[in-house]
Amino acid sequence: MRLAELSERSGVPTATVKYYLREGLLPAGRRISATQAEYDEGHLRRLRLVRAQVATLLTELGWSTTLELGELSPVHRSLVASVATLVRLGYPCDIGYLSRQARIMEQAAVHDLDEMETYPSEAEQVEKAVASAVLYEPLLMSLRRLAQSEESARRYGL
Repeated sequence: MRLAELSERSGVPTATVKYYLREGLLPAGRRISATQAEYDEGHLRRLRLVRAQVATLLTELGWSTTLELGELSPVHRSLVASVATLVRLGYPCDIGYLSRQARIMEQAAVHDLDEMETYPSEAEQVEKAVASAVLYEPLLMSLRRLAQSEESARRYGL
C-alpha cells in the first residue's frame, strides 16, 4: 500500500507517519521509485499497536483532553514516538508500567499547579508556568537520575 493508504487504514496522519519514518520509529517501505515506497501489513500493525497502546493508557488515566487532542499535540506525538521506539527495541512498555509512571507525573502536575496558584497576579502565574515547563523540567530529570543512582547504590552497593 502507498503512504496515503497506510495513513488512512492506521488512522495516523500522513505527516505523523512521515515523522515516524524519518525518526526510524517505523521501518522504511520498499522503494518502488525515487519518491515512492510501498508499505505492508507489518507497517500497519506497528502503527495500530502503538496508537492503540497510547490510547489505552490515556483512557485508563482518564486524560480525555489529551486523548481528544491526539496527534495534534506535539507532546502526544512525542509519547507515541517514545513508545514506538521502546517497542521497536524490544524493551517492555506495558500499560501497567506506563500508568504507574504517569500517576507519578500527575502528582507532580498537581503540585506544580498548586504552587503556581500561590502567585498573586495572572502575569506571575504565567511566568511561573513557563519557568516550570522550561527550567524545572531539566531539574526534575536530574533529580530522577540522581535518585536512581542513590537507589542503585543502596540496592547493589555501587
